[in-house]
Amino acid sequence: MKRLIFLGIGIALTVLFLVLSYGDSFNIWEQLMYFGDYNNQMYNLGMYSSLGWITVLVPWVAAAVYYYAINSVRFDRWYHWLAVLGVVAVLTPVICYAINDAVFADSGLQYIGESIQFEFQTMLFAALMFIVASFSIRWWSSNCRHTPIPQ
Repeated sequence: MKRLIFLGIGIALTVLFLVLSYGDSFNIWEQLMYFGDYNNQMYNLGMYSSLGWITVLVPWVAAAVYYYAINSVRFDRWYHWLAVLGVVAVLTPVICYAINDAVFADSGLQYIGESIQFEFQTMLFAALMFIVASFSIRWWSSNCRHTPIPQ
């Protein structure tokens, strides 16, 4: 029962993040950083929703790979989990920056400084999503379920 509760909470938090990424009056991306024209262009080009999906999918897939594909006794320590968290925290902003830069370039816009600062925010959200995903799905892993914090 505890496993399903954690999974339900994780899914609910993930859906809440996605809903707040789509928001018009309250957008979670604009709460930590607002640059006026940059954020207006992000909204007009529909970038918040696509970057929100990437920020959710990469951590959830990485957590699933860690807990179910790797799932090794040799890879079940907290520092291994922290290494995967680090990979997620670096990989997600890189993917989002590449997509963001490509869309802006296609539209004839250039916001390099703002995009880099925006990706630091993406790094924070990706790390939080990985933690949520880890505590949601770790319970069914045969070898890594005690990582990062023992039950």
